Amino acid sequence: MANSKLQLFQKRRLRVRNKLRKVNAGRVRLSVHRSNKNISVQLIDDVRGVTLASASTMEKDLGVVGKGNVEAAQKVGALIAERAKAAGVEEAYFDRGGFLYHGRVKALADAAREGGLKL
Repeated sequence: MANSKLQLFQKRRLRVRNKLRKVNAGRVRLSVHRSNKNISVQLIDDVRGVTLASASTMEKDLGVVGKGNVEAAQKVGALIAERAKAAGVEEAYFDRGGFLYHGRVKALADAAREGGLKL
């Protein structure tokens, strides 16, 4: 019972990823990583083992003032949708990792959907 936060997070991440792999075989994965200050996202083709596109609040040209907020996550979501279209990806499955679908993670996913990416 005495699992650390990290162990619980890793168990949750593996559980989410394995369920998604069974359902969405062959599709590109939109993987999200969130820290206290930044949020980053990658489009990963697991069949070839290649990252097709990525976006992050750490990019200078994004022009985010407060990096750890919902507005920054929305900008990153819109940017990844734009880069996905440029890479020829129109639909992907959303891998939230061990993070809850709430707040910044949800804002990023909604902005990517509004940008034309099917999740």
